[in-house]
Amino acid sequence: MNESKALLVLHGKQGLNEDVRAAVNDWRQLGNELAVRVTWEPGDTARIVAEAIAEGYRSLVAGGGDGTVREMVQALLDSGSDVSMAVLPLGTANDFAQAAEIPLSPFDALTLLNREPTWVDVGEMNGEPFLNMATGGFGSKVTATTSNELKRMLGGSAYLLTGLSRFSELRSAWGRFAGPDFTWEGEFLALGIGNGRQSGGGQQLCPQASVDDGLLDICIVPAPADAVGTLGTLLSGGLLGIDTVSVTARVPWLDVDAPDEIDINLDGEPFAAKRMHFSVKRRALRLHLPVDSPVLRDEPLPPPNHEIA
Repeated sequence: MNESKALLVLHGKQGLNEDVRAAVNDWRQLGNELAVRVTWEPGDTARIVAEAIAEGYRSLVAGGGDGTVREMVQALLDSGSDVSMAVLPLGTANDFAQAAEIPLSPFDALTLLNREPTWVDVGEMNGEPFLNMATGGFGSKVTATTSNELKRMLGGSAYLLTGLSRFSELRSAWGRFAGPDFTWEGEFLALGIGNGRQSGGGQQLCPQASVDDGLLDICIVPAPADAVGTLGTLLSGGLLGIDTVSVTARVPWLDVDAPDEIDINLDGEPFAAKRMHFSVKRRALRLHLPVDSPVLRDEPLPPPNHEIA
C-alpha cells in the first residue's frame, strides 16, 4: 500500500547528507510525493509533525537516530493521529532499525513506505514514551557520555571503548523490581527494559522482545564480585555471556523503586528517577516495517527464565 503524500522530518545534522538527497530524488522520480523538513532546535519535530498532520500528510518519516525516532513517536502519540511512521536510519547506532532489519540504505528505507503499516506497541516510563528500550545503570551512563566525535569515528564500537575507559567509575545501583508474577531486588550494574531488542550500539539485552506482544522484556545484570568482568561481558555484546549473568522476565508492567536516583536512558533521552512505572501502550503506533522483521511476533514466545542462569 502506498500511503501517498509523505513527509520526511530530517535531523538538522543530516541536512547536507548527499545520500539522503539522492534517495529522496530517486523516490520522487518514481512518482512518489515526498516533502522534506529539517529540524533546527528542540521542539521542531513536534511542531513539524503537527503541521504535517494539519496539512493532510498520511505518512511521516523520521530521518535520524534513535532519539529522532523517539521524538516523532512522542509527537504522534500526543497528536492522537493514526498517521503512519517510517524510519530512515541516520544515527550512529540505529539500534531499533538494526534489530528490526530496517535497511540502512536511505533509498531502501524509503521503499518501506510501500509496505502496509503495522500496529505496534510503545513502552512508557512515568508517561514518557520509548519505542525501543529503556536502559539504566552504568551502561546507560556510558551511552549518555560517549562523545559525538567518538561515535562518528567508531560507530557502535565507541560505546564499548567508553565503557572500558570508565571502569574506574563503575558503581552499582540498588533497586526493587515488581511486576505480575515477578519480583527481584538487589544491586545491579545494568538494566534493560525492552519493547525493542538492543541498545548502546548493538547490545542485545532483550533478544526475544517483540513490538506487538503487549509485553516488556526485562534484563537485569546483578552486581557480583567480579563486577568488571560482568560489565565487560555486557559491553562486548556477548549474548551468551549476558544470559549467564542476567535475571530476565516478560511483563505488561513493571515498578522500580530505589533509594537513590537511577540513570535511565529512553531511546537516547536521559532521565533520572527513584520511582519508575513502566507500561505498554498497546497498538499505539502504525509503523512501516519489513515483512519478516524479527521484532514482529510470528509465533508464541517461550517464558523467560526468572532466575540467574
